[in-house]
Amino acid sequence: MPTSAVRWNRTRPVVAGRHAAVASAHPLASQVGLEILKRGGNAIDAAIATAIALGVVEPYMSGIAGVGFLLLHLADGRTRVLNFCGNTPARGTFDQFTEITRELGPRAPMIPGNVAGWFEALKTHGTLPWSEVLAPAIELADHGFPLHPFNVDLIASSLPRLNAAGRKVWGEVPLRIGAILRQPDLARTLRSLAAEGPDWFYRGEFADRLHRFMEVEGGLITRDDLAGYHVDWEDPISVNYRGKRVTTCPPNNEGFQILQTLKLLETEDLVGMGHNSADYLQTVTECAKLAIADRIQHAGDPKFAPVPLDRLLSPAYLAGRREEIQRQVASRSEGERWNGGKIASHVTAGKPDGMTTHLGVVDEQGNVASITQSLGHGFGSGCVVPDTGVALNSFCYWCEIDPACPTPNLITPGKRWAACMAPVQVFHEDGSFWFSVSTPGSYGILHTTAQMLLNVIDFGADVQAAIDAPRFRLWEGTRMQIETRVPFDVLRTLSQRGHHLELIGDYNFLVGGGQAVMIDPESGARLAGADPRRDGYALAY
Repeated sequence: MPTSAVRWNRTRPVVAGRHAAVASAHPLASQVGLEILKRGGNAIDAAIATAIALGVVEPYMSGIAGVGFLLLHLADGRTRVLNFCGNTPARGTFDQFTEITRELGPRAPMIPGNVAGWFEALKTHGTLPWSEVLAPAIELADHGFPLHPFNVDLIASSLPRLNAAGRKVWGEVPLRIGAILRQPDLARTLRSLAAEGPDWFYRGEFADRLHRFMEVEGGLITRDDLAGYHVDWEDPISVNYRGKRVTTCPPNNEGFQILQTLKLLETEDLVGMGHNSADYLQTVTECAKLAIADRIQHAGDPKFAPVPLDRLLSPAYLAGRREEIQRQVASRSEGERWNGGKIASHVTAGKPDGMTTHLGVVDEQGNVASITQSLGHGFGSGCVVPDTGVALNSFCYWCEIDPACPTPNLITPGKRWAACMAPVQVFHEDGSFWFSVSTPGSYGILHTTAQMLLNVIDFGADVQAAIDAPRFRLWEGTRMQIETRVPFDVLRTLSQRGHHLELIGDYNFLVGGGQAVMIDPESGARLAGADPRRDGYALAY
């Protein structure tokens, strides 16, 4: 591990144990994962239990009608990706949407993938019965849990999105720390899922209920859409960065932006520049902008159009892109996504409200499970299926609906969205696992994750310091949100170079909520860190 002169500040210690570790965005969900591990479950059991529990204790972020990705490293040396990101229903043509209905209301949801993904992971690599894995989440939903600070803030800000069924569930709890949130409808739904399995959701009682709801509300998902949904096991993609193998999910996932950013930076003396110096931030932001532009142009579902990863990550192409790095001035970016060909001086930002969560688990055998899952926006589409406690996702928003769109991400029936959720794992030269880190944060995932990776690989940070370190997020034009713990003289220099800085305080959830697990290469200890920006918590034993 490299060493540097950086003085790292931490809001809490690195959590360490000899056997296993879990990190998630909520203390109670992390506790669920740890309990599963202590009962003899493996990392897959614990990760799925944690993922389901997060849908209870962060109901605005994820849930059983959400979508996600699992990046799974197995103790036998294999690394696999489980893609359960959903896809567009059969009636989901571009003319069915407006700017409003693709984000809010009954047309916004894609076919939910979480249930299929969770059960497929358990069936293929888990060791415990479904009922045992779901039991902690059922208890949290039925008996309730005390609201944490981020719960209060996010429920309050997301309530206006909810339909009447949703307000009945989450609109009546007192919005204060320590108030008890009970979700009995969701508990009944989870009990049915535990007893009957995924067919209950995709082909049984819930499918019938959702079909009727969509008919009444004017939505697009049908019972046939649900019955025909399936998940995909895929091979991960990776690059070598400074002797480490950095691995993430393949397209339709957009994690290749992270890999391209790292490869663009590989020829730079980042340590010599100094961590979070003006030159360092200039270089990282400019490389990220180049990778963002390539991601906007090429990201999509390879089942519909190929994504040219062999070219985007090739040495010759990267060398040419490095010649475009601006060293002393901020270049202008189109923004986080395609903006309809607006001229540079009139570019507007995409919506910042991606509601996503990330978790990581490492067990005693060396299995590592990293999951990023989401509802899209706060409580997804705002549509809660009555008497179920289930909020439907809003992932049609992440597709383009303008038929003039020149990118592969135009919405099409059966197509998967160009997905910005990107769990990452890093391996030593000998192929052994080192650490996993990622974050929620919409399109910001793709450059805030890169910053945390650089903190560890280039500057020798531990997992907690890497997460705590100040971060930035890039937007349209030269706009950059940046935390104020970056020194004032650095901020002033960046401003003089043309970066339009928005100071967002010392710790702000706009730059994500990273979670990380690591195996110490010398002792084998299981280490973990979690983000204070979103009530993150890490546990180990």
